[in-house]
Amino acid sequence: MKQTIMIVDDDKEIAELMRDYLEDEQFEVVEAYNAVQAIEAIERSQVDCILLDVMMPGQSGLDLCRQIRKTQDTPILFLSARGDDMDKIRGLSLGSDDYIVKSATPEEVVARIKAVLRRYGRQDKKTKLELDFGRLILDVMAHEVRIDGVPVSMTPKEFDILCLFAEYPRQVFTYEQLLQRFWEGIGDKHSVTVHIGRIREKIEEDPKKPVYIANVWGVGYRFEGGTR
Repeated sequence: MKQTIMIVDDDKEIAELMRDYLEDEQFEVVEAYNAVQAIEAIERSQVDCILLDVMMPGQSGLDLCRQIRKTQDTPILFLSARGDDMDKIRGLSLGSDDYIVKSATPEEVVARIKAVLRRYGRQDKKTKLELDFGRLILDVMAHEVRIDGVPVSMTPKEFDILCLFAEYPRQVFTYEQLLQRFWEGIGDKHSVTVHIGRIREKIEEDPKKPVYIANVWGVGYRFEGGTR
């Protein structure tokens, strides 16, 4: 069964160009030219991934991402003419899975969509169905995180990153290792730090004094299991 990619971009030439490349790779494609059309398409169709323009008339892509994340964890890749670090950080902090500058070739965009879908669909064999760290519980099969018994919303990438840490307590993962595993080596340190920050906001009592995911300064991160 073909996977469906939704392109949300008010520039119809870009949308049509990406449609051609995605259809050549055997994807189904749904197009929307503004936020209203995008929400309508999501409600009537099963969408596997969203390629979302940041700057659109009316509701921006950033606002639309925020709205989608309230109810869905569908992978979202921002497509933007702006490549500033602060723009990337803002996009990633809203829950997107990747941020692509429009100077990227269509082939690169397709490759990064495929990478996100591989990560999202990967079903690694786990020896434990639940990882229990006291107030933090990861239900692997249900793809659910609970804090003090209350489910916490996580994007697919956030969940996968947290699972990796939780499965290997006290092991240090470098920025480079995390970029390679979760971003196919594409991106920079900001991608990692923003996602770790979002995870901490959701699982730590005080994100500024984390007890689960610790910094290993100049190297990367280590999962402490809440025991520090």
